[in-house]
Amino acid sequence: MEEFNEKLVIDTTVYETKLTKKYLNRKVFTKKDPKKITAFIPGTIREIYVKKGSKVKMSDPLFVLEAMKMRNTVFAHDDGKIKECFVSSEQRVAKGELILEFE
Repeated sequence: MEEFNEKLVIDTTVYETKLTKKYLNRKVFTKKDPKKITAFIPGTIREIYVKKGSKVKMSDPLFVLEAMKMRNTVFAHDDGKIKECFVSSEQRVAKGELILEFE
């Protein structure tokens, strides 16, 4: 297995470590943006209760995502205003696809 040397600086102390090619080619972690609502599973959007400019309160229903013959209602996690709705009713979505964005 091929390894690469790399120096890490942690609290002003320099450490030398060996990293594998697999580690260097890994997908970099990106923190989720709480203002962007994405599909948590592939499926079909059956109903959308909001549109661009809608004001929602915490626990208001946003849309219904059907996957594996189950209908999952997604609720607002916070108060806010819908900046954009990227899907329409009966549209199929992939896992991680952006559905709604809050302002």
